[in-house]
Amino acid sequence: MTYEIRQARPDDFRHFGVIESAAAALFADAGLPEIASHEPTGLEFIEATANAGVVFTATGNGMPVGFILGAPLDRHMHIYELSVHPSHGKRGLGRRLVEAVCTHARERGFDAVTLSTFRDIPWNGPFYVSCGFRELARNEWTPALLLAHYREEDLGLPIERRCFMRKELAE
Repeated sequence: MTYEIRQARPDDFRHFGVIESAAAALFADAGLPEIASHEPTGLEFIEATANAGVVFTATGNGMPVGFILGAPLDRHMHIYELSVHPSHGKRGLGRRLVEAVCTHARERGFDAVTLSTFRDIPWNGPFYVSCGFRELARNEWTPALLLAHYREEDLGLPIERRCFMRKELAE
């Protein structure tokens, strides 16, 4: 199969829910069945992200098999969602999607990319560390990250397993 990373088009967005739900199912095996049962990101948020930032998709033979949502938050580019359909996993697509957002951010003058993730799940925290991200200490959180933390807590996420990460973008 031939894979490509490209900026998503509005007609790609309708595929994202299936991709995200399939990827979220992996959380059940990691002891987080509540994540697996969450509703996928809504179309309204995907469209807002595309308008304010960027949405990239990984395609396999022209069909979306993964996506990433990135938009500004506190003067940095923030990754809101990264999902790759498990049947297309382990091919470097997630890494290529992260690199696409980092390149996009750098080209637009952002000095860093941030995100929120589970620190202990291999395809979350350790994956992002391998992409050059580092965990932020709580005293490094911005007001918007603190609000995001409260939102995650309100959603019932196991907050003790969550972290914010940041990657500096070199010139």
